[in-house]
Amino acid sequence: MDIWSKSTLKSLLVPGGVLLLLAAILLSTGRVTIPASVVQFSYYAVFGTGVLLAWRFHSSRVFFALITLLLAHLAVEFFAAGRISSSGPGHIALQAVAVLLPLNFIAFSLTQERGFSLPANLPAMALLFFESVLVAVICRPGETTTPAFLHPAFLGRPPWSPLSQLPVLAFVAAFAALLTRFFLYRKPVESGLLWSLATAFLSLEQWGIGRTATGYMGTAGLILVGSIVENSYLLAYHDELTGLRGRRAFNDALLHLEKPYAIAAVDIDHFKNFNDTYGHDTGDQVLRMVAARLARVSGGGQAYRVGGEEFSIVFPGKSVAEVIPHVELLRKVIAASSFQVRGGEERRRNAAKQQKDQERRARARRVDDRTSDGTESDRRRSATRKSRKAAHTGASRQIASGELSVTVSIGVAEPARTNQKVEQVIHAADKALYRAKQAGRNRVEAAMPARSRARSVRPTTA
Repeated sequence: MDIWSKSTLKSLLVPGGVLLLLAAILLSTGRVTIPASVVQFSYYAVFGTGVLLAWRFHSSRVFFALITLLLAHLAVEFFAAGRISSSGPGHIALQAVAVLLPLNFIAFSLTQERGFSLPANLPAMALLFFESVLVAVICRPGETTTPAFLHPAFLGRPPWSPLSQLPVLAFVAAFAALLTRFFLYRKPVESGLLWSLATAFLSLEQWGIGRTATGYMGTAGLILVGSIVENSYLLAYHDELTGLRGRRAFNDALLHLEKPYAIAAVDIDHFKNFNDTYGHDTGDQVLRMVAARLARVSGGGQAYRVGGEEFSIVFPGKSVAEVIPHVELLRKVIAASSFQVRGGEERRRNAAKQQKDQERRARARRVDDRTSDGTESDRRRSATRKSRKAAHTGASRQIASGELSVTVSIGVAEPARTNQKVEQVIHAADKALYRAKQAGRNRVEAAMPARSRARSVRPTTA
């Protein structure tokens, strides 16, 4: 994984980093004065809208993160009663919230999305209830001293922060955990949790009350709302299994294509055999492995998953002659790749299944032999069936010590005299792909006249 790629940095900084920067400019520089009433209205509008969107899109992690931010800010405001000093219930609430908030965000980032059923969300609800009771107990009226567990004796307060060192360390640990999870998964929600927590930290640095603190906390909620929108876009325009752009993104890209361009149709050879022999989990492995290679195609191509094992690559500004070397290199890279079938038990189950299939086919052949009239035509049909079965199991023979390899067939086309519309170009690429399949698979074929095709397509080995 390329951590510092343009797409990764964009998904990290947009929209969370941009919203935090805008909030800092508006709230901290003093160049623009926003009335407190406007900040307060925006604050409640953001959290109300965010909670409804999180519920509508079944994003329980964002829902509970928003509730946590709201409860944290309201707790500090309630116990501060308009002002916070170096002691008293308001100061205690600030320290407690600053410890619990980052720990909650770590817990929410590690939780899987499970919708809004009561059994699935009961642990999160119990956690928030317990923390609310804890804050209410340690901030009861008359308390002036922060509990010892919130500021251990060996830790001092940073001179630049109203928070003690323990809350600061909790925030640092949460930032590290959330940043790590973002680079592992690169999901909008992970980025949203990271930037939302950073913005909430700035709110607590402003003592948690007042126009500026409320503005930062509202921005923290807005960042989470933005992560819901980004995640919805990702699901709509990207394939969740492979990470490539999906059919809808492909259709949008076709609307903006201008000549010259080339389109490559890619199909995994014998993919059904992988699923039938090794199961759908291994089939998913195959799809992810091929998609990872397609995502790094050279020549300025953009890969899309348009069907089950079908992919398309769009090359803007390129002709077929310019594209052929790049897709031929892609074909060779995929053919040279291999991967381990996950789980020894799974391999044993697949081997047993394959043996049963072979026994079933042997019984079927014996039945065919008994019912055959012994004519030459029947023998030819039997030979044809055997050759088809041998071709179908071709991928299975590429196994050594549990390793699987996979090949692809590719058809390439460009606008021509008879293929002016983009739909016609796609159809021509599909026909070229079919020719590659008929010619033995693991090949590249171009949609060109027969006499020029032989010169443009390099010979390959199946």
